[in-house]
Amino acid sequence: MKDMTIEAFASMTASGEPVPGGGSISALAGALAAALAEMVAGLTIGKKKYADAEGEMVKAVPVMKALRAQLLADIRRDSESFNLYMQALSLPKGTKEEQAARKAAMQNGLKEAVKVPLSVAKAAAEILPAARLMIEKGNKTAETDGLVAAMMARTGVLGALFNVKINLASIEDETFTKEIREQVSRLEQEAVKMEREILELSIVGKGVL
Repeated sequence: MKDMTIEAFASMTASGEPVPGGGSISALAGALAAALAEMVAGLTIGKKKYADAEGEMVKAVPVMKALRAQLLADIRRDSESFNLYMQALSLPKGTKEEQAARKAAMQNGLKEAVKVPLSVAKAAAEILPAARLMIEKGNKTAETDGLVAAMMARTGVLGALFNVKINLASIEDETFTKEIREQVSRLEQEAVKMEREILELSIVGKGVL
């Protein structure tokens, strides 16, 4: 999917098929956020006016590049993450033993389906501090690009976590769900808080939220 044209991907999303859906779009939002942060860093590096920030910008570039690559790969991974659960649904259920095996496979599939969007949310969350750096120390002519990076990163986090939460609702392992819900709550709160703080750093973004 990551190699498709924008138009083809949008058309595929708009089709009646369930994938790519919100999870894949969340991964794409995160990838674009990383790309924007990387762009602002590139527009800052080498400028005398921003010499004091040169080191931090140089360090940010490979980090954003790696996150962009990871999140682009996650576009397909998210679409495929539900496969184990769907396969479990097709297992035989004629006997009690088969029913138990099918249920166990379904539960395992749901746990696997949680892992990819949780990974997407964590990766997108890593972009927010970089977006903040771009607004605070980056090239001011690209300030709005840094703001959009922050908003896209926050969308990537929250969108991915929606998928985590909807799958958690069907998982019976209370220890597993408790641990994941704690992570979800922390990621949500931090993403919303950081986006608000980043927007408030800019005259353009101030008062948006």
